[in-house]
Amino acid sequence: MATEIAASPPPDTGGSGPAAPRKNNPLLNRIWRNYVFVKVRKAFVVVFVVANVTFFLGRAMPGDPIDVMAGRLTQGGMSMNEARAIAMNSLAYDPEASLLRQWWEFLVGLATLDLGNTINRPAFSVTEAIGAYLPWTLFSIGAGTLIAIVLGLALGMVMAYRRNQFLDHVLSVVASVLGAVPNYLIAMLLVVVGGMYLGWFNPIELRGTLSPGVQPGFTLTFIGDAFYHAALPIFTYVLAIIGTWMLVMKASTTEVLGEDYVTVARARGLRDSRIATAYVGRNAVLPLVAQIAISFGTLVGGAIFVEQVLVYKGVGGLLLDAVNYRDYPLLQGLLIIITSCVVIANLAADLLYSRLDPRIRK
Repeated sequence: MATEIAASPPPDTGGSGPAAPRKNNPLLNRIWRNYVFVKVRKAFVVVFVVANVTFFLGRAMPGDPIDVMAGRLTQGGMSMNEARAIAMNSLAYDPEASLLRQWWEFLVGLATLDLGNTINRPAFSVTEAIGAYLPWTLFSIGAGTLIAIVLGLALGMVMAYRRNQFLDHVLSVVASVLGAVPNYLIAMLLVVVGGMYLGWFNPIELRGTLSPGVQPGFTLTFIGDAFYHAALPIFTYVLAIIGTWMLVMKASTTEVLGEDYVTVARARGLRDSRIATAYVGRNAVLPLVAQIAISFGTLVGGAIFVEQVLVYKGVGGLLLDAVNYRDYPLLQGLLIIITSCVVIANLAADLLYSRLDPRIRK
């Protein structure tokens, strides 16, 4: 009898080690496995990894802020020792600080959401510097992307309904050409052709974000002037994006037109406008929801060259200055913001698509 008791298996305690608390805490287990929580957790991990990679890659570039500023000062005939002395007194950077110490200070600041102060302008924090330029980039990109998506989806449906006709062939060629041309090249062509040769506008007057004397505020003067200076960037983004959305929407609409429920709707005698909006358009756009959200995030990083060509004061010029002057805190902050925009856009796309199609959450 004693042998049977000793040989009997031990009772199930719900697992051992780290797995036991999960089974004993169904609420925590449910939260941990929740679809939204999993996506948010992964997004934080991606941003954290990119932030650390940015820290080390920035410092892997040749030279440091002291060397860069001293090199610029020596071009005016100043000796290297004098130039380095002036640079060390002007910049908020300690060249003797170890990489490990800098990394630890960066991690502490990242945990407290404190990105520090810029090296070249110690009186300004990284948050203030980015906050002064980021809204203009988001404004131009948001307006251009929204216009391009709306027009692209509408023209894509027209191409699908008129497929293999003359209009479809013309629009397909235009969309293919626009989709293959980089956005910065489109910006150059707008300035050279539209501004210099055809004289439709004065590129010099459109530089910057606001005209001198115009104060920010919710006034018609401010809003009109902001759109006036952002006209070229917005038009550039529209031309750079619309071709892709036309072709994507055409393919999606063509696929939906072949579905059985569209044939049944036509057999029931429904109007073509009703079928196009309630059946074809809605189901054709559904697979593109994720791409729509992602496009808003990825364009923030692609605005660098467009803003440089059009002399539009957004984060593009700020990022280029941070690289040229080796302003590590500002460079880290900008790349974290750009990465966060892409990650948040992907997260929004996943969450929105999971609401539209609940099967994804399983």
